[in-house]
Formats: sequence, structure tokens, C-alpha cells
Amino acid sequence: MTKTRSMTAAARAAAKRAERGHREPDPAPTVAGRTVLIEAPKNGWEDPPEPSPSPEPFEEDAPDAEGQPRRRRLLTAVLGVLLTAGVAATAVLGWQYRDGRQTENARAEAVAAARKAAPVVLSYDYRHLDEDFEQARAHLTGDFRDEYGKTTKTVVGPTATKYKGVVKATVAAPSSGGTPAASVVSASPDRVVVLLFVNQVTESTQVSGARVDLNRVRMTMTRTDGGWKVSAVDAL
Repeated sequence: MTKTRSMTAAARAAAKRAERGHREPDPAPTVAGRTVLIEAPKNGWEDPPEPSPSPEPFEEDAPDAEGQPRRRRLLTAVLGVLLTAGVAATAVLGWQYRDGRQTENARAEAVAAARKAAPVVLSYDYRHLDEDFEQARAHLTGDFRDEYGKTTKTVVGPTATKYKGVVKATVAAPSSGGTPAASVVSASPDRVVVLLFVNQVTESTQVSGARVDLNRVRMTMTRTDGGWKVSAVDAL
């Protein structure tokens, strides 16, 4: 019994040793960081090398406790918007100023052209109709020029010849003298509507003596390459 018990104990001891022999070794501890080897010069170091200091962040990139870079970016954006708005406003004001000056010049030029054109366009004499109508067409433009040519050829010319008609038109002037009466109804740089007070004296075989008609005439003046021309005439 003693021998058997001893062999059993020895077997158990051998089994434990075998189990410990086959157990996987514990992994080696990991060492954090890394080792930098610096090769010494032949003559040795006078002083041990010092590590280079880490670069400091730029002052403008390092925000302080109050968020300075963020405020700076916001201010830059606001200034950019204000600058753009200022440039746009200046352009608009410049365009309005230029358009206003052009319109004022157009008013003066168109009124002068209308005062000159009205007596020619609204007058004729049966004794030289072709010459009168040709002079009138020189003051006209666009579709109105074509319309005037058709009307004078088919209606005004034959009637004036038949009844020996003579019409002389003048732009009315104040009784005290001065510039003939004219006013601007509307104006733009290329188109001006002018209101004229026109006196027409008519003679023909259909009337005894001379008949005076006091008319209000609205003339539309249009800017062309050849100056201001009449593009429409309306009797009021």
C-alpha cells in the first residue's frame, strides 16, 4: 500500500510538471516609447546634445480664452460684405446720376428740335407741295415718316391742290414775347414727349379770308444718329 500510494503521488507530481511545461509563456511586457540612438563623433561630445524644442503655434492660430481668432474671422467677413455693398451702392448711384444728366440733356435737345420741326411738319402750300413735304420728311423718323408720306400723297396733297390750300403753322409764344410755349410731358435719354401750342392759319377756296386755329399738339421726339426726330404727332 505504501508503494502504490507513493507511485500515485509521483505520477500526479509528474503530470503537474508536464502541464506546467506545456503552458504558453506570458507575453513580454510592452515598453512604451522608442529609443533613439545617437552616434557620438570621433572626438567625443563637448556637451551632451539637447533635444530640439517643439515649434510653438503661431500666435494668430492659437486662440486665447476669449476666442480671438474667431472674432477676427467674423470681423473680416463683415468688412467684406460691407465693402461689396458699398461698391454696389456706388455703382447704382453713379448710374442714376449719369442717367439723370442724360435725361436733362435730352429734354433740352428734344424741346429745341420739336420747336424747329413743328412749323415745317404742320405747314404746306399748294404751289410747292413736293418741296414742303420733302422738307417735312427730313424731320421725321421710323414708321411715322412712312405714314406721313402716304397721307400727304393720297389725302393732303390732292385736297390742297383742289382747293388751293395754304397752311402756315407757328409755335405760340407768350404775349409778352420770349421763347415759344412748349413743355415736356415725359422724358428719357432717348425719347421725349413734348407738348406744343401751335397756331395754324389756313387759306383756301373753301373759307373766306384766313382762318386761325389754336391747337395743342403732342410730339414724340426720338433720338437718332441724325439727331432728334419726330416719331409721332397727336392733335389734342
